[in-house]
Amino acid sequence: MSSTGKKASVADIDALDIFKTEGEPARAYPDLHDHVRHLAEEGRLWIIDRPVNKDTEMHPLVRWQFRGGIEEKDRKAFLFLNPTDSKGKRYEHPVLVAGLAGSKEIYRIGFGRPLDQIGKAWVDAVAKPIEPVVVANAPCQQVVIEGDALKLPGNALDALPVPISTPGWDNGPYLTSGHYITRDPETGIQNVGNYRGQIKGPLRVGMNPSIEIRPGIYVHWEKCKAMGVPLPCAIVLGCPPSVSYAAVNKLPESLDEMAVAGGLVGSALNVVKARTVDLMVPAESEIVIEGFIDTEWLEPEAPFGESHGYVNLQEYNAFMTVTAITHRKKPILTSFISQVTPSESSVIRKVAMEPLFTNHLRNVLGIRQVKRVCMHEPLTSVIALIAIQFERNSPHSEIWRALYSAANLHRYAGKWIVAIDEDIDPDNSDALFWAMSYRTQPQYDLRVLDNKDPGHGPRGPRDDGASAAVLIDATLKGIYAPVALPKKEFMEGARALWEEIGLPELHPQAPWHGYDLGHWPEELAKQAKRATDGDYFITGEEFAKQRRNDVAMNTPLADIDAPGKSH
Repeated sequence: MSSTGKKASVADIDALDIFKTEGEPARAYPDLHDHVRHLAEEGRLWIIDRPVNKDTEMHPLVRWQFRGGIEEKDRKAFLFLNPTDSKGKRYEHPVLVAGLAGSKEIYRIGFGRPLDQIGKAWVDAVAKPIEPVVVANAPCQQVVIEGDALKLPGNALDALPVPISTPGWDNGPYLTSGHYITRDPETGIQNVGNYRGQIKGPLRVGMNPSIEIRPGIYVHWEKCKAMGVPLPCAIVLGCPPSVSYAAVNKLPESLDEMAVAGGLVGSALNVVKARTVDLMVPAESEIVIEGFIDTEWLEPEAPFGESHGYVNLQEYNAFMTVTAITHRKKPILTSFISQVTPSESSVIRKVAMEPLFTNHLRNVLGIRQVKRVCMHEPLTSVIALIAIQFERNSPHSEIWRALYSAANLHRYAGKWIVAIDEDIDPDNSDALFWAMSYRTQPQYDLRVLDNKDPGHGPRGPRDDGASAAVLIDATLKGIYAPVALPKKEFMEGARALWEEIGLPELHPQAPWHGYDLGHWPEELAKQAKRATDGDYFITGEEFAKQRRNDVAMNTPLADIDAPGKSH
């Protein structure tokens, strides 16, 4: 292996000491170590074995594949074997960045299914979760640090190579893939959610739950606060991919995310009781931080770069006092690339949320004309701009029902919601703006819903930050002339010529050929055929016979020749 980095092979993975495991409980699903091996098998993993500063270099290095013009299909996961910090400290545990959702293909590998099956798998898992099973021999408790051992220098949170996400703005390292596990003190149902956590000391970590989303952990915190007791919590860093995918999704509070994760893989997950808090944690976790979140006191937290693309300034937020840290003998710490999108955080939300939105509109509400829902990702962080694609000629009553319903499915998602026809590629923002520009009359096709939750992002200065949802019907309202590009057969012929000449590789973007939108009379089709056959002078001769001096310039022929029109 080079002294800098290389695309990893399976042989490279198997040669690393961290992948030598034995004596683990039986399971029918991949853990994180399996997932990393699968990434190597498919050529989607970079191993970096030179020292990399987690405080200044690690996230910026990976960030370049999202901001450097690299296509999504070429993005990789990064495994840093020798993390260091700005004081020269070397850390024992490697760090995996962009390893769960650096791209849709990386997500697909972790999910263990083709991309076109992921949507149905999510719907089925939510409908039929599989409860976890308790095991005694848990890999995540191969090493246990608690009691006086936690107080030794370099033995607690200061042993973890947590990267700084946005160097130059963040005020410290933050957990970005920290899955916080808590239990509802009334119902007993556990919740697993992904929140940022500022490393504040060897035994203290922050907790920011983004309360506008009303996450389960905040509900649990409020109940414990009313009871006058701290909230028991376990933070998982690295675990079976299905748990990570469930942790970042917004699911009903009545569901335990670990049961949904079991539904995703079709098998009960192994769990084990934590050492110092009454919670069940994934047995194949890499690292587990246990402790109690204070419900009496809050303290300053942030600044921190956020997924809406701006630095979130300081707020008062909760903090947790650590009571134990357990981990595998050779754990891998995971860190999500978040902040400005596209990012790992936006991919992991987009792939799951789009099919759930589509299922809600099509199957729960019965709006069968909905083809798909697309949540715009670059810069807008998935939740701000939503496109709903419809079958052509869908009833406008159903279009508006879908727009209003999408605006209310989540408190925070959907500031701009646009209905489009099936010929518009919702992943192509240029095509989306095209439809908004030429298929709407805003005075008729736009509605504004007031008093929407401002959601995750900077709050405006007016109305206490209250926002609104703008609904736009950008579907065709009748027949249109064809799209003004050469017909498909001519574009395909020209592409063959392009490749024969040896010109640069093409990446077609819709629309890349013209097509009929309902208004293409037979006479015009005949004239176009004459043109490509070289007989266009015949059309010129016909036009000469249709001369007249009683019409204004730019008068459409259709207006003159339509039934009932006088000549």
